[in-house]
Amino acid sequence: MNATHYFRAFSGIAGRELLRFLNQRERFFSALLRPMVWLVVFAAGFRAALGLSIIPPYQTYITYEVYIVPGLVGMIQLFNGMQSSLSMVYDQEMGSMRVLLTTPLPRWFLLLAKLLAGVAVSIFQVYAFAGVALLFGIDIPPWGLLAILPALILNGLMLGSLGMVLASLLRQLENFAGVMNFVIFPMFFLSSALYPVWKMREASVWLARICEWNPFSHAVELIRFALYGQFNLLSLAIVFSTSVVFFLGAVWSFNPARRFRAGRTA
Repeated sequence: MNATHYFRAFSGIAGRELLRFLNQRERFFSALLRPMVWLVVFAAGFRAALGLSIIPPYQTYITYEVYIVPGLVGMIQLFNGMQSSLSMVYDQEMGSMRVLLTTPLPRWFLLLAKLLAGVAVSIFQVYAFAGVALLFGIDIPPWGLLAILPALILNGLMLGSLGMVLASLLRQLENFAGVMNFVIFPMFFLSSALYPVWKMREASVWLARICEWNPFSHAVELIRFALYGQFNLLSLAIVFSTSVVFFLGAVWSFNPARRFRAGRTA
């Protein structure tokens, strides 16, 4: 196998995932509508309930609507990672995933190609959301939108790898909705996406600790710091290490020989 074979395989896998996204216009509009509803409709209610008008992180004062933008960006990537896992469950039912994994190319490369295609889709959705948010008058630093790109790539790898691990545990599409809700909502609400951790600590120390150890909190903070030209080393280390663990777990769980043995013993 040479570089040409790898490039052709990557182009085919990534092209298939991108075409699937382009043919699913509902997925794109739902990815925009969901965070915009939170931004425009729910932000006022959360701000009133939490007693927050301005928040002083990162050596500046920002409005609550601007504060939750990174959290909603993380929401887009989180849902996209789960949608990618849904497509993998479908591929497993149809048998195309088994055919893909039995090709001569390394399993890690095949999964990485699918993962990078999903990351590209999520980044496109994020910048589309940012453009709509700017039209609504949300004060997002234009230079910050470029600075968050590395964070978006790393977060997309982490959440996409998590979706792959979940896809390896699911055999039927009927089980997907329950597992998705079991993962998405705790990760999203028990994080710093909608409210600062110090505000959570006023209500419960234990919930604040869960938020602090939630990898999704650090994914959001990585975006939030980068948006204002700052760097969060702790969040970077946690997101990077979690991405590696999830991806290695996905590579192990999608071993065709192991899955065949598991199917025969089931």
